[in-house]
Amino acid sequence: MSATARKSSQTRKTLQLVLIAVAALVLAGNFIVKSLGDDVAPAEGAEGSALATLDTLTVQDSATEDGYDREADFGSAWQDADDNGCDTRNDILQRDLEDIVLTEGDTCEVASGTLDDPYTGETINFERGENSGDVQIDHVIALMNAWTTGAADWDEDKRVQFANDPLNLIASDGPANMGKGAKDAAEWLPENQAFRCEYVARQIAVKATYELWVTPAEHDAMEDVLTSCPAEPLPTS
Repeated sequence: MSATARKSSQTRKTLQLVLIAVAALVLAGNFIVKSLGDDVAPAEGAEGSALATLDTLTVQDSATEDGYDREADFGSAWQDADDNGCDTRNDILQRDLEDIVLTEGDTCEVASGTLDDPYTGETINFERGENSGDVQIDHVIALMNAWTTGAADWDEDKRVQFANDPLNLIASDGPANMGKGAKDAAEWLPENQAFRCEYVARQIAVKATYELWVTPAEHDAMEDVLTSCPAEPLPTS
């Protein structure tokens, strides 16, 4: 065999070996990618997290609003449900506002303070008077929503307790609260996206505490929010 023929044969063999090596690397890469893909599971919340608790809630369509009457069913706003001498509105203002000044001679009534509003992300300077409505107390689970997801079957005492439970209350921007109305998580979420995980976690905590159910759309909206924060804990107060 001539030197030229031998060289051509060696070149072909070398090329074949290179192609075999490349094919082997491609197959190995595909195997590794598939193995990694098999190990990736949907986000699951840790035990006690909002996401894990969401999976324990009953999911069904909402009941009728028939018979709902805010004051007749849940009592007048606001009451001293915990018998601490202060009505619930002032309890929540004292909890959620900063730089609080009380009305002179009163140990309960908040005269002024500053709210870092969780719904809008804005700072609101609260002053009691004609602009008191700039800061409102929101029922995180709206009373009408509660009525249509289980509260219609409660007795009056439990409904009054629910309406004044700090777990279900947040001081918030008045217009944002009015815009929310009785909407659930499928229909309304805070403009401030940084607060959405905490907001949904509080809704789930309330629903779990009072054994209220969620609608399919509400469940999916809550789950969608919590996929970005699967370890978000449940608030306790």
